[in-house]
Amino acid sequence: MPALSVFEGNFLSRLWNDKETRSLVVQVIATLAFFAFFAYIIRNAYVNLEALGKGFSYEFLFQTSAYDINQHLIEYSSKSTHFTAMLVGILNTLLVAVCGIALSTVVGFILGVLRLSKNWLTNRLAYIYIEFVRNVPVLLHILLVHGIIVNTLPIPRQAISVGDGAFLTNRGFFVPKPIYEPAFWGVIAVFVAGLAFFAWFRKYAKRVQDDTGAQYPVFWIGVGAIVGAPLLAFVAFGAPISWDVPSLQRFNFAGGMVVRPEFIALWLALSLYTAAFIGEIVRAGIQAVSRGQTEAAYALSISRGRTLTLVVIPQALRAIIPPLTSQYLNLAKNSSLAIAIGYMDIVATIGGISLNQTGREMECMLIVLLLYLLLSLAISATMNWYNRRIKLVER
Repeated sequence: MPALSVFEGNFLSRLWNDKETRSLVVQVIATLAFFAFFAYIIRNAYVNLEALGKGFSYEFLFQTSAYDINQHLIEYSSKSTHFTAMLVGILNTLLVAVCGIALSTVVGFILGVLRLSKNWLTNRLAYIYIEFVRNVPVLLHILLVHGIIVNTLPIPRQAISVGDGAFLTNRGFFVPKPIYEPAFWGVIAVFVAGLAFFAWFRKYAKRVQDDTGAQYPVFWIGVGAIVGAPLLAFVAFGAPISWDVPSLQRFNFAGGMVVRPEFIALWLALSLYTAAFIGEIVRAGIQAVSRGQTEAAYALSISRGRTLTLVVIPQALRAIIPPLTSQYLNLAKNSSLAIAIGYMDIVATIGGISLNQTGREMECMLIVLLLYLLLSLAISATMNWYNRRIKLVER
């Protein structure tokens, strides 16, 4: 027995002295401790909720919400359920995130290029904008833009008319609402088919160019497939769409669609704020490209603009994409500040009014946390896919 104990001691000592085994044991212990800690927290919360007579349930999602939402992309009223209110909040959050990412990317790339301009005035103006915006909290930008929109735009009776059917007021931007007829689905089918054809033709044209050197007008063929074909189908089906034009009633416009000033303010503030950071990222990415690449392009008599779009930007993207992903995530998470100006996103609906009405703090906060987690993971996955797609491939 003593000999066996000595053998076991030596065996355990050899295992612990082995670097890989010791690392594995430490990781297993740390993982178990992590899950044990969260299990304790969850159990403690459950016991406390039971002691208060609340329990843990999501049945409240199917109760009547009894509150209005000023902007919704799906049918909603005060008689709808909290679950519908949650869907409205999710869609409003996604709308701000997607529109904000699109606008901030365009403005940010423009600012990044202007920061490298040889024109002194252009360079300084871009620099001043970036430094001012980056050093002011985003919440102040949101309040500032919202205040400008609400206090400078006219009331509905003095609305600014844009064309014959659109009106700009301090209560929103009222535009005609499209009413689709059944034949319009044929136009949608042609558009989808055009997208599929363009995706196939782009790969086909690249394969032909690699094999033979022949080049096809991919851009114009894509325009014809994605834009031209649906337009022809639209005309052939007899323009299967009508418009509900807004009209001024007693105190406000009725009919049509309305883009609320809260959405416009949040969208512009988040986009312009994030664009300042993206501008610096783009500038750094462009400067990371070897100057020899630019000089080689100039030696081939390629113009400055073509050199930027064909030589510099494609290489700079490999340095731009990783930090750009972080800015997209920041924009999506900063949208939670929408409640400050009354924009009904997921925080204001299920994490605000629904929480206060039902008293289900734990359930509502878990929903909000999970939704922001899923949104962030979706953005990260998309950007990681694009980053892998443009990386250098060694032969």
